[in-house]
Amino acid sequence: MKREAFAAMAAGRVLFLDGAMGSNLTKMGMPKNICVEAWILEHGNLVQELQRQYQQAGSDIIYAPTFAANRISLRKHGRAEEVRKLNMGLVELSRRAVGPDTLLAGDMTTTGELLEPLGDLEEEELAEVYREQASVLAEAGVDLLVAETMLSVAETEVALKAALEVCSLPVICTLTVQEDGRALFGGTAEEAVRVLQELGASAVGVNCSVGPDQLLPVVERMKKAAKVPLAVKPNAGHPVADSQGNPVYEMTPEEFAGHMKRLVEAGADLVGGCCGTTPEFIRALRREIPERKA
Repeated sequence: MKREAFAAMAAGRVLFLDGAMGSNLTKMGMPKNICVEAWILEHGNLVQELQRQYQQAGSDIIYAPTFAANRISLRKHGRAEEVRKLNMGLVELSRRAVGPDTLLAGDMTTTGELLEPLGDLEEEELAEVYREQASVLAEAGVDLLVAETMLSVAETEVALKAALEVCSLPVICTLTVQEDGRALFGGTAEEAVRVLQELGASAVGVNCSVGPDQLLPVVERMKKAAKVPLAVKPNAGHPVADSQGNPVYEMTPEEFAGHMKRLVEAGADLVGGCCGTTPEFIRALRREIPERKA
């Protein structure tokens, strides 16, 4: 998909993203402290069923589970040389699940290491990591790219520039922010909108971290700066720990959809869910939010 085609498709309407991958796989038995992307390839039927459920619930865009399949993250599992194998395999797996008519996004995220001066990671090394993954994802046949759960405006800039250097696909950028809109390691949601849209992002927004009930002021500020669509993909509220220390998200699909409707009225254009959400959350969004914007 060309960037112009994505802009035309998003004009005047709401696009529905998918919901959580990781929290659902954990409930399906995925162990902790493993290479998630390799585990997914070995248990592809579970992921495909979840993706089909999101598709049936009404997601316009499904994320391929290539989240941390970058060289730096894979190095921690002794799989640094498997970037191509894992990204290609996960895209193929996802395309078989959703078919040719649902948009498939190649998913990228933070490497878990901080850029200088906060950490030891040099900008050019990070750029090469993102160029490698974005190039493979484009070759694998995704329709667009997503850089999500990013920790700072600076690292998101690097990811976006790298992606745009190696392909002509639309790129959606979403940061994880605190309740006041500040990114965890530098910058704010509204700064992200101003900076990233000028660099060529096709949509900018927030995901993970907080629930939709906490994001209204953040979305309102982003909207004032936005020239591109805003993407909002929050968690199912604030989690509480169960007796084993696992996070439990208590917001219902109906509560989630009600809060998300207010965010759409405030300016959100692409909506979905992150941790704790399921296909029923996407179905609730479809019931609550009109596809066409007034």
